[in-house]
Amino acid sequence: MTTDIDLSIYEQYTRLRFEQPADADGVLLITLDDPEKYNATDGAMHLQLSRVFRTIDDDESVRAVIVTGAGKAFSAGGDLDWISEQVGDYAQTIRVMREAGDIVRTMIDCDTPIVSAINGVAVGAGLAVALMADVSIINETAKLTDGHIRLGVGAGDHAVAIWPLLCGMAKAKYYLLTADFLDGAEAERIGLVSKAVPADEVFDTALGVARKLAAGPVDATRMTKRALNHWIRQALPNFEASLAYEMLNFLGPDAAEGLAALKEKRAPNFHRAADADSNS
Repeated sequence: MTTDIDLSIYEQYTRLRFEQPADADGVLLITLDDPEKYNATDGAMHLQLSRVFRTIDDDESVRAVIVTGAGKAFSAGGDLDWISEQVGDYAQTIRVMREAGDIVRTMIDCDTPIVSAINGVAVGAGLAVALMADVSIINETAKLTDGHIRLGVGAGDHAVAIWPLLCGMAKAKYYLLTADFLDGAEAERIGLVSKAVPADEVFDTALGVARKLAAGPVDATRMTKRALNHWIRQALPNFEASLAYEMLNFLGPDAAEGLAALKEKRAPNFHRAADADSNS
């Protein structure tokens, strides 16, 4: 017997789209839904991502989740206009810090298994959702980067909690300190994602995994996830430190220079920004 998911439960999450795929009993599909901006996370989307996994955890009709992006991208990271509201603003920085922490913690604590279908570019806060998923399926040519260093802030969001576990400390340090892009095939090779496939196979592969998880023993599946996530929970003090350092950087000159450089599509000059701040 097919179990229908009550999608009305999710109507409050207006920046996300919810569906139950055909012939996918117990599978909820969540789509980051702003394709014109490549699903960049603005204030509303960021807040909703920090809360939706609690709702899912309470919904007994959902036995597996797929998260993907509308259009060509998974998520292009933080919306620059939204980031502009945070740079140098203490109150906004505190709000964003709380939400960013909740995204990571609620994905860890949601016992329902989560599969990400990384259909295109994934950066920043969007990448956090993609990689905090329990199983990650990526387009082998899609580009991803944590990207925080490009903005002039520390790697907060999710990376310190999970990258060393996924791909080892040497690779984590290289990609987080340089903010270099890597493609899906390389991400699979180093263990950062579960599986890389051709672009036209990403969603079907993710759906196949979600169906398999949803058809399995519910309690055993959820308890296995819960037990495995204790490895990540042990890293939460490191994550909390990284998140605090990131937010501290948002109050300094480098974040202002990094944001200006991104908007102006030029290379940042962080040393000039620091010198100007020290002389003011």
